[in-house]
Amino acid sequence: MRLHTAAILAWLLLALLATACDRTPKIAPLPTDAVVLAFGDSLTHGNGAPEGEAYPEVLAGMLGRTVINAGVPGEVSAAGLTRLPQLLEQYRPRLVILCHGGNDFLQRLDRAQTAANLAAMIEMIRASGADVVLVGVPEFGLILNPPKFYQETAERFGIPYEGEIVSDLLGDRDLKSDSIHPNAAGYRRMAEAIYKLIKGAHGV
Repeated sequence: MRLHTAAILAWLLLALLATACDRTPKIAPLPTDAVVLAFGDSLTHGNGAPEGEAYPEVLAGMLGRTVINAGVPGEVSAAGLTRLPQLLEQYRPRLVILCHGGNDFLQRLDRAQTAANLAAMIEMIRASGADVVLVGVPEFGLILNPPKFYQETAERFGIPYEGEIVSDLLGDRDLKSDSIHPNAAGYRRMAEAIYKLIKGAHGV
């Protein structure tokens, strides 16, 4: 009897540990004909890498799905919020990768407004019927960390979040083309991290 009880307790412990380790919010599986929209600024556009080596193009090969590169260099989040509806209507994506805010930090715009703009984008994406994953962008300084509002926003909406990759890339001179952009190798690492996030959320 004691052995039986111990076995049950061990099984329950393993189940609890598995649940604790799998905390990534889930997204709907992507059909093979699904369109993914990569939305952001120069980090999405691929500044610093040759044509075809931005992270959306690399990610498309990993996912085996169409990934639209909708990155506009220099764009702030308020402009992105205005631009987004037309793209959602045009492409009808099943998933949107949202990586925005860096230019707000460079221009020292109000962080609360940046957070509000990102939240409004997420609401808009969901209203269109698409899932969304969020990629955090660091403020530029001695310590490269995304502001806390990225994590808080992801938790608020229950969406998958990648909060380390951009900081890691910009902290490694071998993966940068300049102080604020990765090189081709860096964008490949970014694509790998986002692919892992999507796969972990059961999107593929």
